[in-house]
Amino acid sequence: MHNERLNPFYKDSKLKPMTEPTNDSRNLPAVAFLGLGVMGFPMAGHLASAGYAVTVYNRTKRKADDWLSQHQNGNCAIGETPAEAARDADIVAMCVGNDDDVRSVVFGEQGALGAMKPGSLLLDHTTASESLAKILATACHDQDIACLDAPVSGGQAGAENGALTIMVGGSPEEFSRGEPLFEVYGKKHKLMGEHGAGQLTKMVNQICIAGVLQGLSEGVHFAQRAGLDVMEVVDVIAQGAAQSWQMENRASTMTEDEFEFGFAVDWMRKDLGIALATGRALEAKLPLTALVDQFYADVQAQGGGRWDTSSLLRRLTPAKT
Repeated sequence: MHNERLNPFYKDSKLKPMTEPTNDSRNLPAVAFLGLGVMGFPMAGHLASAGYAVTVYNRTKRKADDWLSQHQNGNCAIGETPAEAARDADIVAMCVGNDDDVRSVVFGEQGALGAMKPGSLLLDHTTASESLAKILATACHDQDIACLDAPVSGGQAGAENGALTIMVGGSPEEFSRGEPLFEVYGKKHKLMGEHGAGQLTKMVNQICIAGVLQGLSEGVHFAQRAGLDVMEVVDVIAQGAAQSWQMENRASTMTEDEFEFGFAVDWMRKDLGIALATGRALEAKLPLTALVDQFYADVQAQGGGRWDTSSLLRRLTPAKT
């Protein structure tokens, strides 16, 4: 799945496919990975399996200990602070929760930026705001550090399978330096424009997902009320214009009233909040997005903040008893 490609940090080095783990990281840049949530944990793991020397940091150290116990390639370690993890890294990647978390791990008293060396690269996979992406880029460039905003899509399954879609903002030169890592845990990566463009593209992604999930929830609800076999319906309409990733991957679990997994409603509301605020600044009209955001607020009120985003169906159909 992962094409071998030249590593721009070191002449004549090549990434090895993840199916061939190696302990030889002499020709690969040292990586720090900050944030070991449901996305960061497997992303950092793919890098370790590909032979990178990875130093991880997580606010809850138990997760870092757990990660290290699973990735003993001889080159991995734990940093007690973001600064400690970043100090000797050629690339500092992070995937944390929100804008405030990014500011904390980058600019905090023990933040990564103060410890990063000139010529290194800061790679932010967090879904955050466009304005923060530009602040990060300016702060990095002031210290001769490259920077990319590179939010991801594909959820926990995409992270675990190394099949994420990565939307990137930055310069072509900076993008080329991040590409070897993208090849390790992504199936698609693309430079979308200057700094901030990656975050703007992720907003479009979340806007589209919200609308699709509301439509799918109403379709499933309608089929149930009409006495149809939902999965038989999906089997037919998924072959036509109604087809979507959400239909193929969530219709069955929605029908079974299963929501204790996947991308949490709390995180979706955070993402939609960023998109709606940006939309107001751009004078972009997002009436459906605003409506679905309020529907997710209803789901939170039902105690579903950690449910998968497909739980919009719960507003329409009571839970099975």
